[in-house]
Order: sequence, then structure tokens, then C-alpha cells
Amino acid sequence: VHVYPDAATMTRDADHLEVRLDEEVKSAEDVKALGIDNGDFVFIDPKFTMTGSGFLKSRFIDDKASAVLLLLLLRWCSEKKAAFRHPTRIYFVVYEEVGHGASALARDIDEFVTVDMGCVGLDLAGSEYAVSICAKDSGGPYSYDVVRKLIAAAKREGADYAVDVYPHYGSDVEATLRAGYDIRHGLIGAGVYASHGYERSHRDGALNTLKVIEGYLFE
Repeated sequence: VHVYPDAATMTRDADHLEVRLDEEVKSAEDVKALGIDNGDFVFIDPKFTMTGSGFLKSRFIDDKASAVLLLLLLRWCSEKKAAFRHPTRIYFVVYEEVGHGASALARDIDEFVTVDMGCVGLDLAGSEYAVSICAKDSGGPYSYDVVRKLIAAAKREGADYAVDVYPHYGSDVEATLRAGYDIRHGLIGAGVYASHGYERSHRDGALNTLKVIEGYLFE
């Protein structure tokens, strides 16, 4: 849906949604007797696989892969007693997909870079092996200064990167702007093929993303 304009309208409505229970049930009462009721959450098996050639295949790589990278960075900082160049907060945001995004942050933040995903598809420069730096998406252009910093970090760290525009994409940081924060903002992420469906990335894309994060935070 971040790449093709008709993807969101093909099957995503109540007439094309069903939840199948692997139980013998014949009525609403039978279902409730199993402990299932209105408003319950449905959790989908991520079916994670990592191939010998380095491909990461799983549901929810958007944004699971980015969360893993930030956790790895924090563990490395703890083990090495490393400090970022500037005061830094790491947020793990859970409401991006429903629009809340990072709408509540500390008010003293000057720059906010969200680590999400890079789109892979027609007319896009990114790939599953590279880190994508977003210059503009459906919310408009990202901060010129931050985009240039991220590109400079990629070059310094020798990361394989691409700069792209995503007309069908939105990120956490745009919710921050809509909430009235006065910040410079940016967006990066490992290239992910077929987000919100059959999702695939590559360990090289994750590594290149981590390089840019480190280059940006330790510049």
C-alpha cells in the first residue's frame, strides 16, 4: 500500500474479511464458550524465516526490523559504554498504523528521525539490500537539513543507500508535526519488499540502516 495506489482498496473492507476458527462451532454461543468475544485482538503468525543467503522473510517487518536495530544499538552502547554526541531519546512507538504515531514526545527535542522501512517497487531507487532515505512522502518533504545529514552519514559510513520519494507513505514523525511540535524531521529504513503482505528484506539492508543510525548519532 505504500507503493501502489490501488492496493488499499482491493480487499480491505468488511465484505472481504473473515476470521476462521479451527474449532467446531455452529453459533455465536459456541464461539463465546471458547472464551472468544467481540473486541478481542487477533494475532497473526509472523512465519519468520531467515535464509542462508541473508533474506529476512516475515510478516510485520514494517516495523519489527527497525525495532530490532534500535535494540541492538542500545545493547552495543551499554556494553561499550558509548555515548551519543548529543542528548538522545529512543522511542518505540506502537500507534503508527492507526495514525497516532509519535504524537506525544518531550518538548525539548530539536530533531526526530524515525526508523521505519524503505519501499521497494517500480520507479523507486531503493532495494532490500540498501537503506532508504526518504526525501518526501504523502505528508510532504522532510527537513532538508536532516535529509542531508542522513546522506552524509551514509557516505561517511560506507553504507549502500538510496534517496526516494513515497507518495503513498506516511510515518510516525508526521503525527508529531500535526501535534504541533516544532522539529526538524527525517525518515530512514531498510528496504522491504511488499510491505503489509508478503514481506521480505535482507540482512544487508538492516546493516546499512544501522550504519546510518550510528553515523547520525555519533557524528
